[in-house]
Amino acid sequence: MTLETVLPVVWFGVIGFGVLMYVLLDGFVLGLGILAPFAEDEAQLDHMMNTAAPIWDGNETWLVLGGTSLLAAFPKAYAIVLSALYLPVLLMLIALIFRGVAFEFRFKAKRSKPFWGAAFALGSMLTAFAQGVILGALVEGMPLQEGKYIGGAFDWFSPFSMLTGVAVVFGYALLGSGWLILKTEGRLQQVARGLMRPLVLVVVAFMGLVSAWLPFLDSRIMARWFEDGNFWWLSPVPLLALANAVALWRAAMREGRDARPFIFALSFFVLGFAGLVLGIWPNIVPPALTIWEAASPPSSQGFVLVGLVILLPMILGYTYWSYSVFRGKVAADAGYH
Repeated sequence: MTLETVLPVVWFGVIGFGVLMYVLLDGFVLGLGILAPFAEDEAQLDHMMNTAAPIWDGNETWLVLGGTSLLAAFPKAYAIVLSALYLPVLLMLIALIFRGVAFEFRFKAKRSKPFWGAAFALGSMLTAFAQGVILGALVEGMPLQEGKYIGGAFDWFSPFSMLTGVAVVFGYALLGSGWLILKTEGRLQQVARGLMRPLVLVVVAFMGLVSAWLPFLDSRIMARWFEDGNFWWLSPVPLLALANAVALWRAAMREGRDARPFIFALSFFVLGFAGLVLGIWPNIVPPALTIWEAASPPSSQGFVLVGLVILLPMILGYTYWSYSVFRGKVAADAGYH
């Protein structure tokens, strides 16, 4: 084994870890925005937003880590993805900015408070939808010729990418309801529990639709699952997802043990991510660009890896610290400063 073989695998793991951490951590904050229209009044929406106020902006560090790592380690893949998905990526970034501005301005506003509440909801929904579209377009595969993107500006637009866009919106809403059950008590927690069971059904239905669609895609994402008897080795992933759905359904309405719904909701995304990685490996841009073909020179990957070894423990450290400091329930009268 040489550095040319090993380093792309290491960086693929780093990028995957960064993306997964972003989805898990910022996903529930986006879920709060998606659930904002279900708040019974402005005070309840204040309470919802205050549960994430101390930690929400730090979560986006993981998105930056994933994007910069892709540029440094797999510049060819970065160029293809940005060329193919420029519009949905731009929509995601604008919506993230809009969500962040709305989050800050709403707590300072008086007469315009409902407007910024609506902006927070809209920014969160558009961000989640754009991320789902990006995911769907990647899974569907990119038209490539000699390692270059040859498609048009709107090749990402398809029924499958629209499906995954809507699916991610509901998935983040599920994370948001689990977070509210974990962090609140009283009426708001009851509202979150009432939303969770319907969301479980919708998310499971979307997972079934996406899984049923995958074998018919040109990218052949599901091909590995059914080749050479691999299904028997990979079957624990869908079986665990089914068991997780049952456990989440039961935990949604069970009083006490408020952490369980959130943990099971997070597990949905972890299992879905694991299934995706198993399906596309060793490609970084389906259907045919492998991590070794897209990799930068070993000298470049090794140089950036030195910085990562220093930076990643710092990110993990302050993430753990911020969540541990602000652990526990958030009272309805807690303020954001």
